Amino acid sequence: MVVSGVKDLVDALSALVNLPEGRKRELGVEYTAAEIAHQPKTWLDTVALVRRRKPELERFLKSVAGWPVLLTGAGTSDFAGRAVERLLERRWRTTVRAVASTDLLTGMEDWLRQEAPSLCISISRSGDSSEGVAAIEEMTRQFPRVAHQVITCNAEGAMAKLTRERPGSYALVLDPATNDRGLAMTSSYTNMVLAAQALGYLDDLDSFGAAVEAMAKSATSLRPGAADAAAKLAKSGFRRVCFLGSGALAATATESALKVQELTAGRIFTMSQSFLGLRHGPLSFLDKETVVVAYLASNAQTRSYETDLLGELRDKKLGATIVATGFGLSREEKAKIDVAVDLGPERTAIPDELRPPLDVIVGQLLGLFCSLEHGLKPDTPSPTGAISRVVSHVRIHSSADAQPVAETQWP
Repeated sequence: MVVSGVKDLVDALSALVNLPEGRKRELGVEYTAAEIAHQPKTWLDTVALVRRRKPELERFLKSVAGWPVLLTGAGTSDFAGRAVERLLERRWRTTVRAVASTDLLTGMEDWLRQEAPSLCISISRSGDSSEGVAAIEEMTRQFPRVAHQVITCNAEGAMAKLTRERPGSYALVLDPATNDRGLAMTSSYTNMVLAAQALGYLDDLDSFGAAVEAMAKSATSLRPGAADAAAKLAKSGFRRVCFLGSGALAATATESALKVQELTAGRIFTMSQSFLGLRHGPLSFLDKETVVVAYLASNAQTRSYETDLLGELRDKKLGATIVATGFGLSREEKAKIDVAVDLGPERTAIPDELRPPLDVIVGQLLGLFCSLEHGLKPDTPSPTGAISRVVSHVRIHSSADAQPVAETQWP
């Protein structure tokens, strides 16, 4: 598609953000484009919020120190938990496991024990997800020794209200600007990830804040070129996209795949994999109509494995286009890729474990422009209504209403 109606704009994303309101409504980009664009500013606001709430956060987390932790959410919120799982385990020196609330609700006894206290951190943009709300209520009923913390973008959501009303609970409500109005979560995802990361860095918010400032500068710098590259790729007619990442960036790859899938109503097939895992079967997904997006780690050993894989793809002529993000992309690395999104010159500027909010912007932009190219409205990209902004219509089967199962008599 051709974006028209604005003159002398620098890049494709700015063109959308600055369109007249009537044209935005016509294209269905009243919200999503701006929500992607404003992320760097909202990140700084989230860090400032955590600084203000630091004393009460420290009191709450001290009361549950050493307890095993569950990170839970559905869809994108689950991927937010997966993006910070290893960071929190390392920083808190306790067991941290990310489990989707959709899995938790149908098998709670697999993750919790009656005799052991635990902390459950629920992540949710709206705080009104059927499964998320039900999981908190069911845990309260079945596992009363579980403490609850919620990270949400909606002060009026059911999860925020539940945790405000109960002892042993805490709600971290982010700025309303992060409560995306578009269907696909963009700035809500990155800010909830940042908020969860900040919990692990409460004892060192200065260094964390400096890293977030560096990410915000990098995001602002890369956005014009990345937007134009995404818009150009969207016009190329590819039918598949494979996102690759290691460690925390593996969760970024998963979230990116979902973004493209959601925003194109499934018209583009997506997959996410680890670099080394791709060789073990999923390599068959790649054909001449596949874009490969590689989130390259800064860790030297990890990156060596990753760039070896990209060289193999190049040699085997797998994939139509290889896109890569990373700090300090070398000439040799750039020779293995078609589109380079250089995040900055210094590989040590931002630890890989903090990078998900930054790198995921590439996936968000690709989803946005592919949505438009397929004639969809990014704010409401599901023509059939198959998916909605908040999943709130799930029938909940409470343990309080369940009939006891007859005990099996074994011979």
